[in-house]
Amino acid sequence: MPVPPPVLFHHASSLLHDTGDHPECAARITSIEMALAQVDWLGQDVRESPAASSENLRSVHDPNYLRGIRERCETGGGYLDADTVVSPDSWAAALHAAGGAVALVDALLSREATAGSSLHRPPGHHAEPARAMGFCVLGNAAIAAQHALDAYGLERVAIIDWDVHHGNGTQAIFWEEPRVLTCSLHQFPFWPGTGAASQVGAGPGAGFTVNLPMAAGTGDDAWASMVEHVAVPVARAHRPQLLLLCAGFDAHAEDPLAGCAVTDDGYAAMTASVAALAQELDVPMGLILEGGYDLGVLARCVPQSLRIIGGPAVAPDVPVHPTAEHALLQRTR
Repeated sequence: MPVPPPVLFHHASSLLHDTGDHPECAARITSIEMALAQVDWLGQDVRESPAASSENLRSVHDPNYLRGIRERCETGGGYLDADTVVSPDSWAAALHAAGGAVALVDALLSREATAGSSLHRPPGHHAEPARAMGFCVLGNAAIAAQHALDAYGLERVAIIDWDVHHGNGTQAIFWEEPRVLTCSLHQFPFWPGTGAASQVGAGPGAGFTVNLPMAAGTGDDAWASMVEHVAVPVARAHRPQLLLLCAGFDAHAEDPLAGCAVTDDGYAAMTASVAALAQELDVPMGLILEGGYDLGVLARCVPQSLRIIGGPAVAPDVPVHPTAEHALLQRTR
């Protein structure tokens, strides 16, 4: 039986989320989609995302918060915090960004595809249960993971997040949830200030939050090693039934908002490590777009990542870097 092509969810509302003169802008999506169109969308099953349901949103967000965001958009928009702005069309964009992640989970868990992606804005991993921040309005990946638990009865989901900024919202949502492993690589110390290795979850979720801080200036050797030798074994031990990748591309050396030095080759190696794990475990894998603010990087690295998760992946031969070795030692103590 032929393997179905990867599924790709997107929606035109992502272009209508008007942030003005802001790094998180519609051109991010335009650059990705133009690059994908040039390669016939890699032959993937391209679909329009639905809007997330109220039940999906309330599964991780406070109803009063949701009502406030919707009303803010309906009355003209404005800044929700120093970094996060919405316009009249932003609520629809946020609904489809969350809905694309949920639809991705549906497609993966119904085995319509074994891999896929949700390419939308606004991003989501900084959105806390009752707070927008860091360009994020709704917790797209968290909503998708919770949907997998609620609608499909999954017992174990793993989220690997390598956006250069710590995914504080995803962490907060699953802080006491043992069914969801959250493993985050991020520049540290750095905005938003969370993500120390000592933050491991609480109560029944203790140990299921894994933070892997990366120093400013680190590049391919450190990041790829941390994924292959720490994040992948941590996720493997969780025995996930679904693997979600929060893919930010702002640890790239060309990104204007951070201080790391990953290259296109580094992102290829990192993606190959996670894709190889998904194939080893025979579990579906979904990529959810987070940050990344250099348009050229997005145009190159997003199609590259989608090509890797859609094909036969081979784990890269990555030496153990001192950064990964230190993290391994910390985890054995």
